[in-house]
Amino acid sequence: MKNRRSFYLAIAGHEIHVSEWGDPAAPALVMWHGLARTGRDFDTAAAFFADRYRVICPDTIGRGLSSWSTAPDTDYTLPVYCGIAIGLLEALGITSCRWVGTSMGGLIGMALAASDLGRGRIDKLVVNDIGPALNADAVNRIKAYVSMVPEFATMDEFERFLRVVYTPFGQLSDAEWRLMAETSVRRRDNGKLSSHFDPAVMRVFCEQFDGSEAWEMWDAIACPTLALRGAVSDLLLAETATEMTRRGPKPALITVPGCGHAPMLNVPSQLQPVAAFLA
Repeated sequence: MKNRRSFYLAIAGHEIHVSEWGDPAAPALVMWHGLARTGRDFDTAAAFFADRYRVICPDTIGRGLSSWSTAPDTDYTLPVYCGIAIGLLEALGITSCRWVGTSMGGLIGMALAASDLGRGRIDKLVVNDIGPALNADAVNRIKAYVSMVPEFATMDEFERFLRVVYTPFGQLSDAEWRLMAETSVRRRDNGKLSSHFDPAVMRVFCEQFDGSEAWEMWDAIACPTLALRGAVSDLLLAETATEMTRRGPKPALITVPGCGHAPMLNVPSQLQPVAAFLA
């Protein structure tokens, strides 16, 4: 995409791929993706924000073009992701940033904003369809689909699969669906296509993520925060989102119509409220 820069950083023994937009001298905006996705999911949003921010969209280890771990049971965990995030900021010379995190990316932002390690580095936090308590049925649904890594003979087949699995993302154009397919696919040794993540990422998630509530972490967040929720999200329930507005950073809550888990942040009606908050 126009004005996107792509580079790689060595952090904590891993090679991290980063997509970047905007003026490197502008205030930093980190946009961190969800569990089975890549930083390229933010292409549309990053282009939208690039006139005012240095927009940084990493691929988490085990996803996209970042390296896979040789110790997945240890590395594919929230504490390691947070350590890599701090290492990324330090490598880029960023002392403070705004943070937009979708799903897992929101959990990373929450953990950083609540911890001594990251407190003070995040000036403003946006959590996209994620919170300190998650619906167990939805967690089990996610575990069911990420634990399978189906193969496809053609890109059209792969794109049709994405359109079904990620229907809750909301309204995407044909060009955006094709971009999602092309930026989240890999060719396997047998020539077939599959999603571009290490299957061990999802094994570790299924084995280790128990969905425990994290209200203590939420209550420790002090920076200005905005919460987004897909109107029909089955992961972040409406009552949980409402409770989030009463505790911790007491964020404003925006319910995004026509989306489940999680809004894609790809249309003006979703991006403009985020822009107003970040400003």
